[in-house]
Amino acid sequence: MARIPRVPARQAGLNARLAFYFTRKGMKQMSGRDLDNAIEPLEVYANAPKLFKGYAALEQATAKPKSLPKRLQALGELKAATLVQCEYCIDLGSQVSRTWGLTDEELLALPTYRTSPLFDDLDRLVMDYAVGMCRTPADVPESLVADLRRHLSDLQLVELTHLIAIENHRGRFNHALGVGAAGFSEGMVCAVPALVEQASAN
Repeated sequence: MARIPRVPARQAGLNARLAFYFTRKGMKQMSGRDLDNAIEPLEVYANAPKLFKGYAALEQATAKPKSLPKRLQALGELKAATLVQCEYCIDLGSQVSRTWGLTDEELLALPTYRTSPLFDDLDRLVMDYAVGMCRTPADVPESLVADLRRHLSDLQLVELTHLIAIENHRGRFNHALGVGAAGFSEGMVCAVPALVEQASAN
């Protein structure tokens, strides 16, 4: 349960109610589940209406189709979610990643992605990038960006960077305010949070 109250739709303004409705609908389409806590982060954000408006617009833009393959989107975002240990993001991200083609075995292999035969070189580069971006301070070597640019266009690299960065934002916001798992992956395989030593060793 979040540490501050969620704003119910009946108390929200028109724009917030519309955002709640369409976000819940989108979550159901992505995950195949309609859950009470599905949009809890957005309902918490609604306590600050001006920030809510900007954040909702950012998430709407982020959700639009991208040039980056869905597999790479899933690996970048979910690896970041496990590194910042956001329960909500890991829960939702595991289910979305599954619908985008990741196997249960791949979800469970994220902590050992460097040596797992389930991932190819580009997969590993994407997750290396997530690891570097999630460090404090961020540590992204020039050589890593150069390697990624051999596989991705500038547009795709910007999209990947944005997805990992916004996952950090989501995860740290949710973690600080106590937003937990909503149940998107209940009864199914779910990625596991990275241990501190794993995050620093990758």
